[in-house]
Amino acid sequence: MIVGLPKEIKDNEYRVGLTPAGVRALSDAAHQVIVEKSAGEGSGFGDALYEKAGAQIIDSADDVWAEAEMIVKVKEPIAPEYPRMREGQLLFTYLHLAPDRKLTDELLKRKVTGIAYETITDRRGSLPLLTPMSEVAGRMAIQVGAHYLEKMAGGRGILLGGVPGVPAARVVIIGGGVVGTNAAKIAVGMGAYVTIIDNNLDRLRELDDIFLSKISTLASSAYMIHDAISTADLIVGAVLVPGAAAPMLVKRNMLKDVPNGAVIVDVAVDQGGCIETTHPTTHSDPTYYVEGVLHYCVANMPGAVPRTSTFALTNATLPYALKLANKGFFEAIRTDTGLKEGVNTYAGHCTYQAVAESQGLAYTSIDALVEVNSASAG
Repeated sequence: MIVGLPKEIKDNEYRVGLTPAGVRALSDAAHQVIVEKSAGEGSGFGDALYEKAGAQIIDSADDVWAEAEMIVKVKEPIAPEYPRMREGQLLFTYLHLAPDRKLTDELLKRKVTGIAYETITDRRGSLPLLTPMSEVAGRMAIQVGAHYLEKMAGGRGILLGGVPGVPAARVVIIGGGVVGTNAAKIAVGMGAYVTIIDNNLDRLRELDDIFLSKISTLASSAYMIHDAISTADLIVGAVLVPGAAAPMLVKRNMLKDVPNGAVIVDVAVDQGGCIETTHPTTHSDPTYYVEGVLHYCVANMPGAVPRTSTFALTNATLPYALKLANKGFFEAIRTDTGLKEGVNTYAGHCTYQAVAESQGLAYTSIDALVEVNSASAG
């Protein structure tokens, strides 16, 4: 299979879809890997490293997309990349389609086979390709929040961990999954007063055990969320419904009771955000205020630490990329039901139910489409 690795062009996105080690693994399996010139420089991987790993360096992004049977990326395609996609091409990347009708329409119109990292599952039902970036984003959320709480950065002028005789900052984390847990690790480590809100009582019990009662836990309700954020210095949105738009748990009217200069970091922004006032921002223009509260809603947070993120991502994605390349699309999804869960679009159909429901589109099971395809081929 010809595997293409284009350079990411989203604002300040420095990650790359494969490390040289990943390219070497594909090359050793007798696949041809073509890499756009300087694709890995932002993560510290020069072209020479990719060539040494067996890749061919291509000057033009257009040529990479035109030649490759499977494109491996990090972030979803943006407008300049739409015309490069073609019918039957495998696109293996984060897609986050639920809040992005335009991209969904383009994938359907161009009949691209869109396989989304964030909806692939493993045998436990967890999301192995979303986990590494959720870990990075969760840890970054506190790091970023601590920075923006500084007065010069626009915040209240509060040190996250406080000092003896002065209270620590109050951090409220909405969601106790991978993002929320990793955010709590850093916040607790920095000495903040941490509250985690979740609707799963068993998960709250687990978190209480993990953190040895060093955090407070609250069962989620509109009342409890409103009450908790009204005294918060830093609010982290960490809610995930796999493949679907995030639920809006913090309404705009609640922010009127949040202290001026408090900071919101909505990590759920990729799926539309769990705070009503959220809209995507970029690393070059990351923040804005609503009701006196500073919002940081960068949709590709891990892109700020690309070397760490690229290693973490390739560790998780490479086995699936190899499976797709070695077995081909049909055999790969037939033998791996978790990988099949990643198929969001195929042959002009929306094949992920949560995306279809979020956008009011017709949903078609990938199993039905593959059966039709097989029958036609026969």
